[in-house]
Amino acid sequence: MKILVIPDCQVKEGVPLDHLEWAGKAICDYRPDVVVNIGDFADMPSLSTHDVKGSKYFEGLRYKKDVEVVKEAMKKLLKPLRDLQKTQKESKHKVYKPRMVLTLGNHENRINRAVNNNPTLEGLISVKDLDYDKDWEVHEFLHPIFINGVGFNHYWPVGAMGRPAGTASAIVNKLHMSCIAGHQQGKQIAYGKRADGKPICAIIAGSYYLHDEDYMDQLSNRHWRGLLMLNDVKDGGFDEMLLSIEYLERKYSEQV
Repeated sequence: MKILVIPDCQVKEGVPLDHLEWAGKAICDYRPDVVVNIGDFADMPSLSTHDVKGSKYFEGLRYKKDVEVVKEAMKKLLKPLRDLQKTQKESKHKVYKPRMVLTLGNHENRINRAVNNNPTLEGLISVKDLDYDKDWEVHEFLHPIFINGVGFNHYWPVGAMGRPAGTASAIVNKLHMSCIAGHQQGKQIAYGKRADGKPICAIIAGSYYLHDEDYMDQLSNRHWRGLLMLNDVKDGGFDEMLLSIEYLERKYSEQV
């Protein structure tokens, strides 16, 4: 089994989206059995400061724009796959249909948090506004999915306070199984063994976007970004292959 993981894309108005087409082309080229979108595909900046009751809680126009941008970005990501499927169907070839899994991230969860903090928004806004469930098997925020012995979650809470594991090593040491996470910029990989001696691996790969974050300085914005391919996934084991965003640009940006 092959699984391709798309880390946090944090789509918002005004950022470049060419990398999403590259990811779509990579799906068609590598033909994974499963595609996992690890969450925070959407950034949802219109809801970024809505923790305090009475604050500038909800700006309808900005929210609608956020949702619109995310929907268009998802179309861009999936277009190469949809074009391939159309061609295969027309030529009466077997149609490639990978399992499409999406674990919601904390940025999508901003919608739920806004509703919880301001009940007047109940029925007016919802994660369903993003239309993820049209194309993806959607799993709620911090509800992990396990595929062939590997766990996938936007991040892995550890400890009594439920805070995200800060390192891949912490995931290995606390959870004792192979796990994949997004959420944090850059990449971290840690290895270990289960009690039965079988190898395990934890990977944090939380960035797949071209833009720089305003809240980070120039040096901090130079973190690794890309896709993650897991080959020969079986009983928690796999061979990881990293596809940097720079590599994907070189490979796909000139393709028509």
